[in-house]
Amino acid sequence: MRDSCGNGSAAIRSTAPGLYARVPLRVAKPELLLNGGYTFAEAPQRAAPSARIVWHADLDPGTLRVRSTPLRRWQPGALQLSDVAPWLTVVNHTQGVEHVVLSDGFQRLRLDVLEGSLSGQEVVSLHFQFEDLDMARWGLVSLQRLLSLISHRRFVRSLYPRDPTVIRGIEVLRVHDAIGQGASQREIASILFGRERVSAEWNGPSDSLRSRVRRLVREARAMAGGRYRELMRRAARVRGEQAQS
Repeated sequence: MRDSCGNGSAAIRSTAPGLYARVPLRVAKPELLLNGGYTFAEAPQRAAPSARIVWHADLDPGTLRVRSTPLRRWQPGALQLSDVAPWLTVVNHTQGVEHVVLSDGFQRLRLDVLEGSLSGQEVVSLHFQFEDLDMARWGLVSLQRLLSLISHRRFVRSLYPRDPTVIRGIEVLRVHDAIGQGASQREIASILFGRERVSAEWNGPSDSLRSRVRRLVREARAMAGGRYRELMRRAARVRGEQAQS
């Protein structure tokens, strides 16, 4: 079954989180421009903590690229899939790549399985691929998080510093929604900052409140026009720097 996502692509149902049995094949379109930069589009009515958006590795620099070799039994250095099953979602791709998300709904890890498969396996050996220093820089942070998840059976909060851009991003999303409903800039200001402040400052001698709203409107339109594709790179850079500091 496919559901419209309102973005020119289809919602492709993946293996439910917590399952690591054989994954039913669901074909995802790989073209970035057709699907907004992700290889798997969730149904828009799904609550954010249960959604598993699989951003394309070109936009998510923290994605770990791996080759997977099945093993008959566990051995030192191998991954027992049951250890990560509660957080595991796998989506198959038309070009033979498996897109993997490990997430508790708030923190996440991304892997692309370039060779082999996690689907239907119990124990695998993972071989990590870093093509250059930039990929290694961000990948090592993700690798540390993966090792921590396997060891502690949870996403360790200290490895996921708070992203300082989140609050601004929420404001931009609210502004975008308001624009879509036909709200004026003054109405947007009232939603964000309250009617009392707007009544006191909107027509006052200072233009700061109106300028702030205008900037938010410009940013919301730019994000809707494609700048959102930079969010994953920016977030990975900020979190990577914080994790390494």
